[in-house]
Amino acid sequence: MKDDKDIFSLFMEILNQSDISKDDIRRSLEYAINNKLNKEDVRRSLAYARDLEQGLSKLRTFSQGVSVFGSARLSEKGKWCKLAEELGRKLAQNGHTVITGGGPSIMEAANKGAYEAGGKTVGLNIELAHEQHINPYVTDSMEFHYFFARKVMLTMASKVYVYFPGGFGTLDEFSEILILMQENKMPKMPMFLIGKSFWKPLDRYFGSKMQKLKTINPADRKIYRITDNIDEVVEAANRIGHPSIYENIYDHNKSKHII
Repeated sequence: MKDDKDIFSLFMEILNQSDISKDDIRRSLEYAINNKLNKEDVRRSLAYARDLEQGLSKLRTFSQGVSVFGSARLSEKGKWCKLAEELGRKLAQNGHTVITGGGPSIMEAANKGAYEAGGKTVGLNIELAHEQHINPYVTDSMEFHYFFARKVMLTMASKVYVYFPGGFGTLDEFSEILILMQENKMPKMPMFLIGKSFWKPLDRYFGSKMQKLKTINPADRKIYRITDNIDEVVEAANRIGHPSIYENIYDHNKSKHII
């Protein structure tokens, strides 16, 4: 009984500090008590919900744009950052919001190109132990505590996905959206891997190992496109157009393919 009272008090505290409706709180409270969740489990689930809630509310303030992923460690003077900056500029000139993780290197370059072209640039930052600060070229930003919540927002905020060379984080973000499209958990949207010299070896691995073992289908490798031509990204975004800030491509959409 004491645990139930503690959980009830926790829910009332959350209710008084947020915009969550009383009905939602009541349903969550009933579930927590009926399923014997302890106080720490409830606190954890509400923390997850807060990260998602603040992200979803922010999404409705701008039209879905183009998410640019890539390393936070490459030189800003290198070819990949220069190409990311050029892409950001071209996207902004065509009226597309540029969305990144808000960090340095590839992310900063894409934001910078869009910012200097007068476009809208969004940075979805993550709290890290080694402190990743938001880059100075974003017009809108938010900070997440949980990686999964940030990835949900980077996905829902976008109509086109672009991956420059990167490390484990970039691969994680690539595979996350790739499997969502593969399993029809989201529409198959344009997905570009920029840099043939970097990405082709990975694609060959998919073919020679995974496809050969039939753990993936040949069609799965057609979900993404490997290219050195950033104009293909801009053209794909232009074909989709500019969704209203009051709508999201993924609203009420189960498995319908946009492209």
